[in-house]
Amino acid sequence: MNFDLSEEQRAFRDMAAQFAAEHMEPYAREWDDKCHFPVDALRKGAELGFGGIYVKDDVGGSALGRLDAAIIFEQLAKGCTSTAAFISIHNMATWMIDAYGSDEQRARWLPRLCTMEAIASYCLTEPGSGSDAAALRTRAVPEGNDAYILNGSKAFISGGGYSDLYVSMVRTGGDGPNGISCMVIDKDTPGVTFGKQEEKLGWHSQPTAMVNFEDARVPAENLIGGEGNGFKIAMAGLDGGRLNIAACSIGAAQASLDHAVRYMGERQQFGRHLSEFQALQFKVADMATELEAARLMVHSAAAKVDAKAPDATRQAAMAKRFATDVAFDVVNQALQLHGGYGYLKDYPIERYLRDVRVHQILEGTNEVMRLIIARSIFGN
Repeated sequence: MNFDLSEEQRAFRDMAAQFAAEHMEPYAREWDDKCHFPVDALRKGAELGFGGIYVKDDVGGSALGRLDAAIIFEQLAKGCTSTAAFISIHNMATWMIDAYGSDEQRARWLPRLCTMEAIASYCLTEPGSGSDAAALRTRAVPEGNDAYILNGSKAFISGGGYSDLYVSMVRTGGDGPNGISCMVIDKDTPGVTFGKQEEKLGWHSQPTAMVNFEDARVPAENLIGGEGNGFKIAMAGLDGGRLNIAACSIGAAQASLDHAVRYMGERQQFGRHLSEFQALQFKVADMATELEAARLMVHSAAAKVDAKAPDATRQAAMAKRFATDVAFDVVNQALQLHGGYGYLKDYPIERYLRDVRVHQILEGTNEVMRLIIARSIFGN
């Protein structure tokens, strides 16, 4: 087993790191303060292939794998964790069209999505169904053979009100997962409206709002993968989405640790640099060790997803649970090592802390990750 990155992987790791350093990190505080959605920066990233990382290249995608994506998202998150996480969500929605859409659907939507001329959101969660995704109630009723009429609402939608396309899970059949289908819904569809922009603890550089459907007429040709396959599509997308969010968490934690190490080499107390105190050295050693373990787990799970291994879902859940918990703890300890300065916006640690906190909730809460893992162990 070779744990070293290939020459190609090192090349796009370095490319992503350079992009984050030049086009994200210098502006991240401003985006956070002003709740600014940096569409121009997203499109610059798309010029490097970040708009369709694991989309096939016949429609403009980069045709990379999940491990490649994890390497890229770790670097992007060092620049701005919130923005990197949105790029992950756009990629997940775009991949669903690529993986399950017809040739006509792929040709219609994906070239614009890969350049991020068009931006995509993913709509699964509803006001009454979060962790229990199979209980969603947004309903699509056929109108003849050429359209569906949608009614319902989606909650906590990243890009809500700004994105051009909404890859949505809707109920076309009876209760349970087999009654769910996947549809692509255009922002300008009559009957599609958006709630107020949510005021959040973190993730300020990406808008979040409810998406409402009131007698919205969606062409039948916008159905992805056929009726009844939506839950399968959603779960397949979440395997990769969990890895991306885990990688974003690692990037934020690594950046926070790097800031803490530099600070400890500069800050003096009791006549010595903080880096000379053994108790603090041991703390940093533990932080670095836990973070490396999380990174290896994410890379291993990504390789499983790439290989379509039977235990890929379990491994992705393990990686997401472990990496997001570890990352939050590392960022929190990095803030502690900064003392009072870590609590100030003059340093980026408090922003990383606010941004990574939600990673323990989204793409399935870490409690749900434990449920997935336990079920795979006990066979139920």
